[in-house]
Amino acid sequence: MTRIDAKFADLAARDKKAFVAYVMAGDPDFDRSLEIVRGLPGAGVDVIELGLPFTDPMADGPTIQAAGQRALEAGMTLDRTLALVAAFRENDDTTPIVMMGYYNPIYSRGVDRFLAEASEAGIDGLIVVDLPPEEDGELCLPAQKAGLNFIRLATPTTDDARLPRVLQNTSGFVYYVSITGITGSTEAQAADVAPEVARIKAGTDLPVVVGFGISTPEKARAIAGVADGAVVGSAIVSRIAQDQPAADVLEFVRSLADGAHSATA
Repeated sequence: MTRIDAKFADLAARDKKAFVAYVMAGDPDFDRSLEIVRGLPGAGVDVIELGLPFTDPMADGPTIQAAGQRALEAGMTLDRTLALVAAFRENDDTTPIVMMGYYNPIYSRGVDRFLAEASEAGIDGLIVVDLPPEEDGELCLPAQKAGLNFIRLATPTTDDARLPRVLQNTSGFVYYVSITGITGSTEAQAADVAPEVARIKAGTDLPVVVGFGISTPEKARAIAGVADGAVVGSAIVSRIAQDQPAADVLEFVRSLADGAHSATA
C-alpha cells in the first residue's frame, strides 16, 4: 500500500473528502518553495501535487506556465526537484507527494534511473499528462512495478468507449479534469461534474478527485461534495506569484482545505 492508498483509506474510514494542493517545485525559488511545501500538511493538505518545471507545458494555463518559468529561471531542475522532495521527507514521512509533469525530462533521465531516484526521494505517484494509455509500457507499468502509483486523467471528452482504457492501469486515484481546455481558464460546476464522477466510479473502485476551475473555499466544498476530493492549483500558484509571504499563502490554502473537508456526500 502506497502513502496515497493509505491516505484515501484513512479519509474514507473517517467519511472525509480529500484536499489536494498543487504547487510548482522551485517557485519562486528553492528555499521559499520548500518552506511552502513543508507547510502544506499543517494547512490541511491531504495530498501534495508537485509540478516538475518544463519548458513546454502544453496542458497548463498562463499561471502555471509562469510558475514553471520562474522555477526554471531560479535554477530548478529534475535533480533539485528530487532534492526538494527528499528535504520534505526529513520531517514528514506520511503525506503523499504526486509529481505532475511531462515525459521529456523523465525520458531524458532514463525511466529506470528516474523511478529509482524518485522512489528514494519519497515520491509516491506520477501524473504525466502527455503519455496516453497506449504508451503504458513507457512509464505507467514500470512505475507501478517500482511501487509508485500512476494517476491518469479523465476529461469531459473521455467518452464511454475510451474510459475503460483510461482506467485500465490507473492506480492511487483518478483525476477528473472538470473542464475542457487549460488550467485556470474557467470555473468548475458541481452540477456538471457530478454525473461524470458517477460515470467514472461505475468503472473503478478508485477514489475520484476533481481539479481545474476551483479557486475558492466554497467551490472546493461544492466540488468535493460530488467527488472524493478537490484539487486546487492555479489559485494557490497565483498567490505565490504575488510574492506573498509563505504564511499568507498557507492561510489561503487552509481556507480551501477547510472548504473541501466540510463537504458531505
